[in-house]
This record gives sequence, structure tokens and C-alpha cells, in this order.
Amino acid sequence: MILHDLMSYELLRVIWWGLLGVLLIGFALTDGFDMGVGALLPFVAKADVERRVAINTIGPVWEGNQVWFILGGGAIFAAWPPLYALSFSGFYLAMFVVLAAFIVRPVAFKYRSKREDPRWRATWDWALFASGAVPALLFGVAVGNVIQGVPFHFTDDLMPIYEGAWYMKFIGLLDPFSILAGLVSLSMLIMHGSAWLTLKAEGKVQTRARAIGSIAALVAVGTYVLAGLWLAVGVDGFATVGEVVTDGPSNPLHSEVARTSSWLSAYADRPWIAIAPIMGIAGGLLTFLGLRAGREVSTLLVSKMAIFGVISSVGLTMFPFIMPSSSDPQSSLTVWNSSSSHLTLFVMLVATVIFMPIILMYTAWVYKVLWGKVTEEDVTDNSSSLY
Repeated sequence: MILHDLMSYELLRVIWWGLLGVLLIGFALTDGFDMGVGALLPFVAKADVERRVAINTIGPVWEGNQVWFILGGGAIFAAWPPLYALSFSGFYLAMFVVLAAFIVRPVAFKYRSKREDPRWRATWDWALFASGAVPALLFGVAVGNVIQGVPFHFTDDLMPIYEGAWYMKFIGLLDPFSILAGLVSLSMLIMHGSAWLTLKAEGKVQTRARAIGSIAALVAVGTYVLAGLWLAVGVDGFATVGEVVTDGPSNPLHSEVARTSSWLSAYADRPWIAIAPIMGIAGGLLTFLGLRAGREVSTLLVSKMAIFGVISSVGLTMFPFIMPSSSDPQSSLTVWNSSSSHLTLFVMLVATVIFMPIILMYTAWVYKVLWGKVTEEDVTDNSSSLY
């Protein structure tokens, strides 16, 4: 327990805030290209064999990639219980749609090629499209809502209460700024899926992926810059007021929070965080250039850099806020008032230090074993064993 005593509650909270970001970014970097390929499927592949090539570029890895989503949800549940309760109750209709899409995806993989009927296969192809495009859009919409603040408050006994009727928990998410954030997410993951297809496919699928991905990269950069400008002039931010207790008990009602004119004041207080949006913009532009030039491995890497920069820019800009409240700023969740206990965070960190390297090594080994392109010959020669 000596190490437990040496690691302060404040430090553990910051570490777990960072680890939550790592898990969410890991999900976007891996399952992100799965969603991107799904969203691209009807457009990059016209013939049946071409669609099977595209599907089989992600077929061996999508299940492992989706584990990052489960790890992220588990980390929120264990390390940030109020965030888990509020996000799953406030966004449950949107989450139901996302989970439904994730359930449809494996069914589509398994059943799509079981029959040779063109209508049968086309139906499952569009199901794969929806299972990629819908979550990619809704994840961005959710981030847009969190940035603006979510309409909830806590009662004196810390019971979370959401404002508005039940249907507003979905329709209310679709405001203009959040839709713009959704377009950033969708175009970014389409760009990432295109970079993956450029690496893993050949022929017409690869050519179309480069063309569509080039457009998606420019759209991603453009919408991201537009969202940043909108954030500067049209979205109020949040700030803690007075002395901030960073190692006290987790009680949101003990914090003092006020609205500010803009989130971007964080860049004046911590100029170094500007590296995140710079990485996001530069990564998107480099992905565009890489796709146009026909580069493969480097294009996928800079696409990952773009995603890393975009997602980390949100977390760094909002720090220490995790989920601000638009209806009652005093109820806002921050890194300092919404975590699990000191001991819980420490035990979880020990488990993470042990098992995370194993997961990363296994993942790297899987990608090494599966390295190489999927060709039309592979599909036709192994028609009964591939998707």
C-alpha cells in the first residue's frame, strides 16, 4: 500500500482522465476505420466481388477493434460513476440506436454471403452502411452536445434529473452545432476508412477509396475549422470559480461553476494544448495529400494523427470538465468531483498497468499476422470461408 499512499487522489484522477481519453481514441483509431469502410461500402465497391473485398479487409479485425468500445464504457462505469449514470440515462435513445447498429453489423457480416440472391446481398450491404455511418455521425453529435452542456441537474441527495420530455433526449440532440460536430466525426472516419482500404485493397476499390477519401479529408478539415470558429464566437464555455479542491470527495454540488464567453480561453491559460488542433488539421491535410499521391502506410498513420488531434483537442479544451450542465452549471461534472474513490482508482490503475500492455501486444501481433492486401482472387478462391 506504500505506492497507494504515494499517489495522490488528484494525480489518480488526472491519470484516469487521460486513460479514458486513450480508450476513446483507441476505439476511434481502430473501430473507426471499420465504421468508415462500412459507410463507404456502397460507393467504393460496385460489383459483388468488390464489395466482398472491402468487407474482408475489416472482417478479421472488427471484433477485436470493437473491444475498445467496451473498455471505454467499462472505464466510465468504474472510474467515473456519475458520468456513466448521466450519459447512459440522458443519451439512452441515441445509445440504443448506436448499439442496434453495432448488433446489425456482425449479423450482416455473417449472413450477407450466405445466399447469392443480389437483393439479399444488397440489403445486407446497406445494413453495413448504416452500421458504419450512423454511429460515426451520432458519436460526433454526442460530443457536440457535451461541449455545449447537457440539460441536467442534481437534487440535494445527488439524484440526476434531466430537463425536457423523453423524446427530446434524442431529437433535442440534433441542434445545428451538434450536427456540425457529427459531420466532423463522419467525414473523419470516412477518411480513415479510405486510408485503410488504400492499404488493404487493390484495383477499383482502392482507386475509388482514394477519390472519396480525398474529398472526405477536406470536408473533415473544413468542418473541424468551422466548428472551432463557431466555438469561439457562438458557444459559451464553462469555468470553475474560486478555490478548486482537487483531492476532495466526489460531490458535484460542492463545486462552483460559471458560464464564460468561450471555451477557447483555455488556450490562453495553457497555450501548449494548441498542438492538438494543429495535429488534427495537419493530419487531415496530410491524409488528403497521401491519398492523392497513392501512399499507403504513411497515409493511414497521418489519418490516425488527425483523429488523435481532433479528439484530444476536445478533452484538453474542456479540462477539467467532463460533462457540463447547461441548465444548472453548479451540477457540472469535472475531473475533481465525479470520480470513484482513491482506492478504486488505484486498484484499477494496477490492473491497467498489468493488462493493457498484453492487450496492445496481442493487437499488434494480430495485425502483423493479418498484414497484406485482400484481392479479388482471394475472395473467389476462398468463397465459402470468407465473408
